[in-house]
Amino acid sequence: MNTSTNVGSFISTQRALSRRSFLRGAGIALSLPMLEAMQPAFAREKSTAVKPRRMLAICNNLGLIPENFFPQGAGRDYLPSRYMKLLQQHRNDFSVFSGVWHPDVDGGHPADNCFLTAAPHPGSGGFRNSISLDQYMAERIGHLTRFPSLTLGVNVSQGQRSLSWTGSGVLIPCEEKGSDVFKRLFVQGSKAEVEKQMRKLELGNSILDAVADQAKALQRDVSSHDRERLDQYFTSVRDLEQRMKMSREWERKPKPIVKAPVPLDPASPREYMDKVKLMYDMARLAFETDSTRSISLMLDSVNSPVIGIQDTQITEAYHNLSHHGKSAAKLAQLTAIDEWHMKLLANLFSDLKSVKEGGDTLLDRTMILYGSNLGNANTHVTTNLPTLFAGGGFKHGQHLVFDNVHNYPLPNLFVSMLQRMGIEEEKFASSTGTMRGLEMAT
Repeated sequence: MNTSTNVGSFISTQRALSRRSFLRGAGIALSLPMLEAMQPAFAREKSTAVKPRRMLAICNNLGLIPENFFPQGAGRDYLPSRYMKLLQQHRNDFSVFSGVWHPDVDGGHPADNCFLTAAPHPGSGGFRNSISLDQYMAERIGHLTRFPSLTLGVNVSQGQRSLSWTGSGVLIPCEEKGSDVFKRLFVQGSKAEVEKQMRKLELGNSILDAVADQAKALQRDVSSHDRERLDQYFTSVRDLEQRMKMSREWERKPKPIVKAPVPLDPASPREYMDKVKLMYDMARLAFETDSTRSISLMLDSVNSPVIGIQDTQITEAYHNLSHHGKSAAKLAQLTAIDEWHMKLLANLFSDLKSVKEGGDTLLDRTMILYGSNLGNANTHVTTNLPTLFAGGGFKHGQHLVFDNVHNYPLPNLFVSMLQRMGIEEEKFASSTGTMRGLEMAT
């Protein structure tokens, strides 16, 4: 995975010193973020004695049929919609939001890359993304687990779509094979493989040392403004060195043992729902073993073909169905697909509730954000986003209704989620505070 360290942006001099020349002078092609042994980010270690909290963020980039998703009425006495009825057994474990959006995140389909960043105008020329919520968490608490975060995907258009972005706006590729995720989490490498990984980490240290020495030599010749940038660079290098030190420690620790076998990966993109179920299972196992506390999952429905659905014949590609033009035949097929999404989500809630952690269930300790970058895929609008938020230690069982014309900022939910994770932040992206009407449970 890529990291958020972008050294090149910190190097500049009044004498037009070439950044690339500087790096060549160090004898290194500086691509530290691409080192396989490194994890996305690192922040100073904090001790924790409390039970961990976790976050799973899911984006279906073709959304859901709005009239089937949003309930009628507000508060705890809402009347469940067609889709909400499929989640009825978990009614007190989730909240539904209507009238929310990411301010100024427009552009239709490109907005999926901003689902966890809320960076404005993704369709504009020169757009640069910002850090995603999962990576923001990973930077602050990721050192507490073997994997600071996991970036998962289903049928993802690789290199173009992801929910996870570093602090320097670099896409983190999605892992799509459940078997690979399982092996990373639970299959212990041989002694030779562990030693090979350790050598990579040592190599990373030598690269950092060499580049840092070169950069220090520049301090005599740069302006005070550039000296400040170099200080920022040194801070990032020190943080990355600490992350690598902890990575070495994790390499020496045995991986957790689970009863589940290595899963079989669905053979075809048509097996879309099987892939979704498998990724839900991987997320549950990762949380159950405290292997990570931050997971993103991109469901790239735009990039999915004609998919198979039990008891329903699907005749067109997922994307084509989303542009239904109110065709009864297309709407019927799209409804069947949406209902399977809800059934799988209900199964996920049940699975998490079946795992006990102290006096709580795993769902009590896990925040699940399920939504889309599109309020209506048929028209490509990015307002009134269908959003469901479950678990994680909040008072649920309600429909929070906001203005459907002047929407409420969804990043306010992100601030509430950060605070629930113990990360005391008052601002994220375009937020204006915490999520109004959403209270933490005791």
